[in-house]
Amino acid sequence: MKVTLVNPPYPPNAHSHPPFIPLGLAYLGAVAEKAGHQVTVIDCQGERLNYDSFRQRIANVPSDVIGVTSTTLLYNSAKTILQTAKEQHPNATTMIGGSHVSFWDENALNESPSIDVIVRREGELTFLELLQRMEENKGFEEVQGTTIRTKDGKITRNPDRPFLHDLDSLPSPAYHLLPLDSYRRMGKTIFPIVTSRGCVQWCDFCSTVRMFGRGYRVRSPKKVVDDMEMLHNKYGESQFTFYDDAFTINRNHTLEMCADIKARKLNVEWDCETRVDAVDRELLEKMRDAGCITIWFGVESGSEKILGKMHKKINRDQVREAFKMAQKAGMMTIASAVIGFPGETEETAWETINFINSLNPDDIGCYVATPYPGTPMYEEVVQNGWLRVTDFNKYDTATPTFETPYLSMEKISEIKYKAHQKFYLRPSYVLKMIRKGGTYGRSGLKTSAAYALRAMHIKLS
Repeated sequence: MKVTLVNPPYPPNAHSHPPFIPLGLAYLGAVAEKAGHQVTVIDCQGERLNYDSFRQRIANVPSDVIGVTSTTLLYNSAKTILQTAKEQHPNATTMIGGSHVSFWDENALNESPSIDVIVRREGELTFLELLQRMEENKGFEEVQGTTIRTKDGKITRNPDRPFLHDLDSLPSPAYHLLPLDSYRRMGKTIFPIVTSRGCVQWCDFCSTVRMFGRGYRVRSPKKVVDDMEMLHNKYGESQFTFYDDAFTINRNHTLEMCADIKARKLNVEWDCETRVDAVDRELLEKMRDAGCITIWFGVESGSEKILGKMHKKINRDQVREAFKMAQKAGMMTIASAVIGFPGETEETAWETINFINSLNPDDIGCYVATPYPGTPMYEEVVQNGWLRVTDFNKYDTATPTFETPYLSMEKISEIKYKAHQKFYLRPSYVLKMIRKGGTYGRSGLKTSAAYALRAMHIKLS
């Protein structure tokens, strides 16, 4: 089969990031190649393709199957891409997967006649079965993990596919299918790796845990380090980022991985994201010794009241202790927070901002609460009539999409901007980033400069 996998472009005017390696497509490409299929990946973000240039690109790629990935922000863009692909290859079977359509499956099929199959949740095994059935000229009825349009036009939602527990059975991601030069920033290509899927918690704003399940499945530490060593040797890169939602949940797994990195004398650097209640002094020291230079912590809120509403199951004392331990171990720390969660007031929002600053992190990620389909937060917002924006092109975690009786969308935007301004324009922060140097130091200085210019423009106007 000739398989084409597509990462759609960001919608116009959306808050976007520099291109990241689309790890999900790299995994799908790997399993399809292993099964003998011919795979092409078109990364519109990495290749800087808009809808018109994508049309020219896809026209020259023979395709039996065209699969597109989609977050909520990329959903409308994905539909446009699929429509274009179908026009160029009317006999191709079109599929779409990802977090958004896993919970918007029937809606997606109703909204877009260009979509033939929805692949829900984990896609690798479902995708392989679909390809096999196409080769054998069989239909897609009863393929677990899919929602399909039958020949008579009806929509059928097949049962969920059980989660894959043997993650080691998956081949290494097919990075070679990607335009790797497009992902270089400041002279480096930072390769993403996953060591696990799922999470043991059930935060109300998170769609990822509902995508990969409330359970923690891991790859063997050896397999993880094998990937790091292969990438280091093949591409000459020595910096990695772990995409796990809670990297250190399995303490022994993390320690084994760190020990293997040390045993192989791999001179690498990496970062990860985890929960503040899933670290301790010894673990952090071992991680730092094995090359962990940066750790993201999900602080989410500085208000105990809002933390409780989120079902985050952490407290402020745990947050303080985690940051102190990581900083003492010599790591850069990044605090992630959510502003505007249902129940938030101006007072609790500033409580969060002031609390984050008191932690003295090296960087912050201050995001606007965004009600993703499939989450309890989405259900609460819709049921209470608080949703104001239904255009998914605005669901970029920087743009308010709902408001409550306690906090307007205008006020959320104002607080978010002031929070970043307050953090990045501190003289102590600028000096800290100058001393830090390297990729993160330069990035921090660029962010500070951007906020300084914006502040001066506002003042001058």
